[in-house]
Amino acid sequence: MPRHLRVRIALVVLVVAASIWYLYPPKKTINLGLDLQGGIHLMLGVEADKHVASQTDRAAEDLKGALERKGIGIRRIAREGNAAILVELANPQAWNDALTAVSEFGTFERRDDDQAAGRFRLVMSERRISQLRDDAVRQGLETIRNRVDQFGVSEPTITRQGSERILIQLPGVQDPARAKALIGKTALLEFRLLDERTSVEQALAGQLPETSEILYRRDVDKQTKAERKVPHVVQKRSLLTGAELTRAEVQADPNSTGNWQVAIEFTSTGARIFGEVTEQNVGKHLAIILDGSVYSAPRINERIPGGRAVITGQFTVDEARDLAIVLRAGALPAPVVILEERTVGPSLGADSVRQGLIAITASAAIVFVFMLFYYRVSGLIADVGLGLNLLMLVACMAAFGATLTLPGIAGIALTIGMAVDTNILIFERIREELRVGKSPRAAIDAGFRRAFTIIVDTHATVLVTAVILYNFGTGPVRGFAVSLFVGLAASLFSAYFFSRLLFDLLYGLRGKVAKVSI
Repeated sequence: MPRHLRVRIALVVLVVAASIWYLYPPKKTINLGLDLQGGIHLMLGVEADKHVASQTDRAAEDLKGALERKGIGIRRIAREGNAAILVELANPQAWNDALTAVSEFGTFERRDDDQAAGRFRLVMSERRISQLRDDAVRQGLETIRNRVDQFGVSEPTITRQGSERILIQLPGVQDPARAKALIGKTALLEFRLLDERTSVEQALAGQLPETSEILYRRDVDKQTKAERKVPHVVQKRSLLTGAELTRAEVQADPNSTGNWQVAIEFTSTGARIFGEVTEQNVGKHLAIILDGSVYSAPRINERIPGGRAVITGQFTVDEARDLAIVLRAGALPAPVVILEERTVGPSLGADSVRQGLIAITASAAIVFVFMLFYYRVSGLIADVGLGLNLLMLVACMAAFGATLTLPGIAGIALTIGMAVDTNILIFERIREELRVGKSPRAAIDAGFRRAFTIIVDTHATVLVTAVILYNFGTGPVRGFAVSLFVGLAASLFSAYFFSRLLFDLLYGLRGKVAKVSI
């Protein structure tokens, strides 16, 4: 046997062995998409206006600090709408000094000046508003993706839809309520002091300072499991936020049997701020607030160095674990709302898989029979190559952890048709060469050579289409693109390289051949 044939046989054996290896347990298996194994489909709307409003609040706080550092008295400074700040000076004589401080806020434009009253309004530029809205969606997308990755969902689909929507598909999720809570939680962690000069009774009666607000702590009775909300008067100013977190881990609560807590650790900057806050407020109560709810409000007995704290709140282990996930992934820049929700049951997925397999099996069987009937021995060669094609396709999807969707099954069926079409092109070229009187070996050589350019052209155009579908498509469309791309690549190998090898083995090693069964 010639050396070049031995090399080609070894390559085919290697490909078959690798394919079987990746399909044999406990190696990777093919992930099933949402439409096959069930799960949840969510369309989220990002409330980008609230991100603009929060940035305006932050700018107002920064402006207030800048004016106070210059010794400029302020009667009132407050946000108006989502993107404007109203400033009223205590002394109109400080007008010029105030404008000097305001000039540092380049993303705001000064309007409605009233120098005599010491009042002006700052309005955020439209360009900055547009940028903040886009940032809210982009950052929200990445934050949700980080949360879902830590949640452990295999092959999730998380993509942007339109200007302010996010599409999420979570295959195989068995607890939709928990997943929705994890994804939708804003997870804004804040450390604020309690307003201990204002009693809860005064606050509830309306005697609430402008710098404070009422927030509630959820309290569950251990015996009756009854839930009640405990009010706290909390200062509005945040001393520290979750943006400075580096670690959040679940721990058993040593002070409460059966409850869990989340231990957190800050960055070096956060640790410094936390140390200063606790040192300057010994004897006061520091509220730990998440998404506007008070989780605990411990008394500061001494300076706490090292930047470590714990969040308690009568958590179950799952609640503590999910809280740790969202804290590690970071807070959403803006709240999200569920605009659309669909749950796909596993029974629907099983029916889809069964019907898809029936379709593939039926189409493959018809093709096998046709090729045998019409092309005889050459048709048998094509059928063996088609079997190798399917083996390689499934093995590649398993090796790369690709997700199989219902459109992906359609892509496999399409691949079968294109693989057979490649063999038909070759066989018809061989027939043409035989009709003009060439010998069987010469006809086989010429048939494969003449068909090669056409095969490469047709496969290349469809491969480019598959790449475009994968890059710009979502969910099922990408599943179709993956199976189509892998199937076509396998088709090139099986229909041309492998089929040519079988022709060479069958007709090239038998000496002079009088006839080709085609």
